Amino acid sequence: MFTAPSAQSSRGLDARIGKTPLSSTSSRPVRPACRLRTPQTIHSVTSSSAVSAHVVASVIVAVVEGRGLARGEIGMASIDLKSPELILSQFADSTTYAKVITKLQILTPLEIIMPNTACDKGSGTKLYSLVTENFKSVTFSTVQRRYFNETKGLEYIEQLCTPEFSTVLMEVQTKYYCLAAAAALLKYVEFIQNTVYAPKSLKINFKGSEQTAMIDSASAQHLELIINNRDPRNNHTLYGVLNYTKTAGGSRRLRSNILEPLVDVETINTRLDCVQELLQDEELFFSLQSVISRFLDTEQLLSVLVQIPKQDTVQGAESKITNLIYLKHTLELVEPLQSTLKNCKTPLLQAYCSSLEDNRFSLILQKIKTVINDDTRYMKGCLNMRTQKCYAVRPNINEFLDIARRTYTEIVDDVAGMITQLGEKYNLPLKTSFSATRGFFIQLNLDGAVFPNDQTPSEFMKITMVKNSYSFTTADLIKMNERCQESLREIYHMTYLVVCKLLSEIYENIHCLYKLSDAVSMLDMLLSFAHACTISDCVRPEFTDTLAIKQGRHPILEKISMENPIPNNTYISDGNNFIIVTGPNMSGKSTYLKQIALFQIIAQIGSFVPAEYASMRIADQIFTRIGVDDDIETNSSTFMKEMKEITYIIQNVTDKSLIIIDELGRGTSAEEGIGICHAVCEFLLSF
Repeated sequence: MFTAPSAQSSRGLDARIGKTPLSSTSSRPVRPACRLRTPQTIHSVTSSSAVSAHVVASVIVAVVEGRGLARGEIGMASIDLKSPELILSQFADSTTYAKVITKLQILTPLEIIMPNTACDKGSGTKLYSLVTENFKSVTFSTVQRRYFNETKGLEYIEQLCTPEFSTVLMEVQTKYYCLAAAAALLKYVEFIQNTVYAPKSLKINFKGSEQTAMIDSASAQHLELIINNRDPRNNHTLYGVLNYTKTAGGSRRLRSNILEPLVDVETINTRLDCVQELLQDEELFFSLQSVISRFLDTEQLLSVLVQIPKQDTVQGAESKITNLIYLKHTLELVEPLQSTLKNCKTPLLQAYCSSLEDNRFSLILQKIKTVINDDTRYMKGCLNMRTQKCYAVRPNINEFLDIARRTYTEIVDDVAGMITQLGEKYNLPLKTSFSATRGFFIQLNLDGAVFPNDQTPSEFMKITMVKNSYSFTTADLIKMNERCQESLREIYHMTYLVVCKLLSEIYENIHCLYKLSDAVSMLDMLLSFAHACTISDCVRPEFTDTLAIKQGRHPILEKISMENPIPNNTYISDGNNFIIVTGPNMSGKSTYLKQIALFQIIAQIGSFVPAEYASMRIADQIFTRIGVDDDIETNSSTFMKEMKEITYIIQNVTDKSLIIIDELGRGTSAEEGIGICHAVCEFLLSF
């Protein structure tokens, strides 16, 4: 689709990514010392997703390219430090490496590693140059080429892949470059995280480029799929319109699906059936939403559980105890989730219900309950969780643990007693407070309270004031906090020993959590689609050989506009599949074109669309050429940018692609612009 260029139009959509200087590039073999920015994975499991387009980077990607006759064959392996899933890809790419750039944009990596032979000064490959140019805010590290070993990669996969996903071995046996990337990546992660993954613990997937529609990074920007071009902080994007997810996994899945829509009609219709059932059954919708919202980040929990630290630390011990409590909390939600899905009619919801009947869920929970107290549960607040961790293990399992806990209880009672005595001594309403950084401290609300002689007592130390509340401590309280920490270290150490023994017993069954993680994230996303439909009048799209939209409304504009946007009709068929849109400035041509692309994406991820009727045909790629500004960073004029983008489209277009071109040729003279437009039109009409 085209809009004709207008000589007087002054619209300029600057769709460039904000770039910061390259953090660093290391060129040395794998060593712990080459750690630059990647964090250690001692982290808490999040309870829900922050509704934000900004993903905190935690993915490490290894990229390798074939040499000689195999140049252009790309192997990629990526792992999220917060999710125990290894994703492998191998594909042929053009000299522009558009597929590599697009896949990396979707992954939003924290770090990219490449062979040192591809990055050496003076002999660096074109792939390395393009990747560093497009990802200037990402850390780059080089690893010796010998670590990119396909034989070692296959050994890693055989050793680490869970039985449920073992079919991936058949897919990747001859995919030498993705195996090589996997070998280097896993070795690198092992060093920087100082942990190893437990045997048979990783979910390993091979993703071919033909399974999803391809949307290049420039098109994702132009269409404002994830990030708003004017203000990256607001949610006036397609992601913001559809995101009513309650879990971090659901939010990640939605983002991934928007950037990589489905191309299989049967899978899309299966999702649409689910959304339709959720909309028709109000009780199911609210019951399911209530259960899903109580789940923590199951993928992140799994990631922590399957990693075995090479060194025991107090932090690591505390993290393991916390995550066992999270695991108990998660498994206790399986039964209510299954009962909610029990009477569902659609095949996908029934399949998820069946997957939750796996007896391994109850086996793990029973084993946990033999060691962990029944009333131990996930709670908000650091003091509440600290108490839960201290008393998580049942009494009489470890005699020394029981003694340490009694000591801790006495210290806490002494703290409360001392603060009460101080309050009586100075006739002040002192309260015991706690924070993770300060430990126990004293708080005083000044409403009606007065210090003796209008002066703070000399024994009060480290005084801070927020609004009308004082916070402080004393020398005795500092000593008690030290004793408390020492007692906690003993408790955590002994609890950790009990927990490790328990985890070793449940490791063989823990892979069932992959099923649960998949179910929760998918159900959360489908609920989000249904929720979005209740806010705007939407219709279920059907898939045919014709693109026909009746009274379609721009989804983002509808959300942010004070008035209802003007609906539009669209019709494209085999005999009429090339449209030129003309009109005066500010008449909405660009908005109309973007609306069609957004409808295509919404339909292909399995959601209803804001229209009275919608018939869509599957697009394997979505291309856009929108925006008229030059790019000083790459020394590109407006015309050069236009030509680069249109060349990319011409080189990659297929007969199933959806192409949106807005005002081509406005970067040059009218005569030349018309000539270029005619040439491009004739080329595209040949498909």
